Amino acid sequence: MSNENYVIYEEELEHINRILMKLLKGAEAKCVLLVDKDGYLVTRQGFTHSLDTTALAALLAGSFASTKEIARLVGEPEFSVLFHQGKKDHIHISLVGERTILVVIFDDRTTIGMVRLYAKEMGAELLTILSGVNKTKKTAPKGLDSQFTASAESRLDDLFHE
Repeated sequence: MSNENYVIYEEELEHINRILMKLLKGAEAKCVLLVDKDGYLVTRQGFTHSLDTTALAALLAGSFASTKEIARLVGEPEFSVLFHQGKKDHIHISLVGERTILVVIFDDRTTIGMVRLYAKEMGAELLTILSGVNKTKKTAPKGLDSQFTASAESRLDDLFHE
């Protein structure tokens, strides 16, 4: 996993949200989250107003990290899909690429098979977009050159020493 941060621009985020909506409707899920492996919520769709999605994102990333260690202990490089079954709500968690986690929260109105099918299909579409984010990352503005910095510092000194 690369520690390099990447930027998702508005156009890419809109495309990601359309894919998440397609997953949400197709799988008949309650909500869908896209989480960075570092625990940051990238975006969400569906019925999330009653959830603390920030805390949930951090905990899901932690869960995935501990499961990676479990996988290593049993001789697997990583488990790419996790499933938690509750009395009424269930969570399907899948890895998308190197650093993103797709989370689908659903209830008994749908089946795990339907969720898995849509998560796999939409995960592949998300991977295409997220891979492009890293490759076509727009160039960040370079730092100010030393001549400008020296000039600005000198001018600030003049202003505050008068």
